[in-house]
Amino acid sequence: MDVKRLLLLIPLALLAYLLVVQWNQDYGQTTYDSTPEITQRNNGAPVSDTSNDGDFAVPSASAPQNAISEGIPDASESDTASRDFIAVTTDVLDLRIDPHGGDIVYAALPQHKLTLDSDRNYVLLSDNATRSYVARSGLQLDGQASRIVFTPERTEYRLGDNDDQLSVDLVAEINGVDVIKRLTFARGSYAVDVSYYLANNTDAPVSARFIGQLARDNSPDPSSGVAMGMSSYLGAAYSTPDTRYDKIDFDDIQRGRFENRDAQGGWVAIIQHYFVSAWAPPQNQQNLYYATTDSRDRNVAAFAGPTTSIAANSEASLGATLYMGPKVQDYLEQVAPNLRLTVDYGWLWFIANPLFWLLDKIHDIVGNWGWSIVLLTVLVKLALFPLSAKAYKSMARMRKLGPEMQRLKEMYGDDRQKMSQEMMKFYQKEKINPLGGCLPILVQMPVFIALYWMLLESVELRHAPFMFWIQDLSVKDPYFILPILMGISMYVQQLLNPTPPDPMQAKIMKMLPIIFTFFFLWFPAGLVIYWVVNNIISVAQQYVITRNIENDPSVGKGMRTK
Repeated sequence: MDVKRLLLLIPLALLAYLLVVQWNQDYGQTTYDSTPEITQRNNGAPVSDTSNDGDFAVPSASAPQNAISEGIPDASESDTASRDFIAVTTDVLDLRIDPHGGDIVYAALPQHKLTLDSDRNYVLLSDNATRSYVARSGLQLDGQASRIVFTPERTEYRLGDNDDQLSVDLVAEINGVDVIKRLTFARGSYAVDVSYYLANNTDAPVSARFIGQLARDNSPDPSSGVAMGMSSYLGAAYSTPDTRYDKIDFDDIQRGRFENRDAQGGWVAIIQHYFVSAWAPPQNQQNLYYATTDSRDRNVAAFAGPTTSIAANSEASLGATLYMGPKVQDYLEQVAPNLRLTVDYGWLWFIANPLFWLLDKIHDIVGNWGWSIVLLTVLVKLALFPLSAKAYKSMARMRKLGPEMQRLKEMYGDDRQKMSQEMMKFYQKEKINPLGGCLPILVQMPVFIALYWMLLESVELRHAPFMFWIQDLSVKDPYFILPILMGISMYVQQLLNPTPPDPMQAKIMKMLPIIFTFFFLWFPAGLVIYWVVNNIISVAQQYVITRNIENDPSVGKGMRTK
């Protein structure tokens, strides 16, 4: 390269790098703050979204979608402003419960911060001016024409340091039926047991039905990154014995495209990047799953349990489990079968699941997720070594025999048919497979894609440090050093590959390291670490194989100068 051109490119590259770093500091670290912006009560809890009662009218399994009542309408603002919410704090949950209906209208996660350098807890559920996302549970009871207004024993509950469990009782009396709504919390658990205990003190039987709803608007996912459109799924999901995991987009809910389902067991959830909320009814009962919109145009994913008849002067209980927390597979599996599938690895889940299991086992030993990714990448490369070696040997032979191939092209360039015939003879003579370098790489691609989605979906990497300046593996490198190293390693790898015979293709290949570096600027650091390590190992492996092929006198011995 011309020395003057090099002296010009170096300061231009440095200036471009500094501009990108400054842009990232000014505009690239946007996070969605779900802390309420409107009037707050009870240590920052939002004003509740109370509702009209038509939203808890449950359709039949065969009812058309438009027969479902409109979601969860609101009560007047004056009704909500005049009462206090119930504050519940455990080691992993910080909640606000609306006594009107006993709904959870605010849920923060003390073990997960809003950002790495923030003291503010990540807020999963909230109802404010920027986002509305609540978990609701209701009781359809004979003679009850509105949501139940409960009376709590007190307005603040806290799990003690020596306590393993905390119960919050909300009481009411409806037409001779004593109702206790009990929310039970356990230490270290994001799952809440929500139960209704009913005592029928009348002389006639009454019927009751438990309903669980998740209502969310179309606001952006506050836990999703901005990695060049690589966003995780945001929407609802259902599970039944017939369909282990089925996603339904918010657009489909808005358009009434979800068909009501009657099934035993199952669960319903709303999923976002890293976190999930889910209702899991008892798995031995028949439940109706449905989806609709409410008067605030929110997306409602819901279930209704079976109707229970309570004889005169008898008692009964109805309940379900509500999960609000991170998508940690061990936690989810304890709540309901197949709930761990909300950790969505895509269509290559059967490869990604074993990879995560291996990553988790490595982390148990080394205690650092960054080094776990490095070691996992090494193990994957070792497992795929035979395929990689075959591909690199083929490319090395192509590289060594490149001059002879170019000579044949120049000799028969005007006669494409003759050139093709001579090239095929040459390939057969030198035992070259033109696709030998491509097919093994194509076989490896599913493994690399599965590994990519596994790293993207793992909440364990959120705010997990590696070393030096990388203190959060789930966000981009703040100084873009890893993407630049990835681009350099990709460029070095290209130097070891045979030069494409087509000049245009050769120019495109030279541009690929720059293009990929640009894309990787916004990729999470954990993913870029994987690609950097993978490229470095590939370069070392390819260099050794290429050197051996070039020093092998048997390769190309049939070449003749004509």
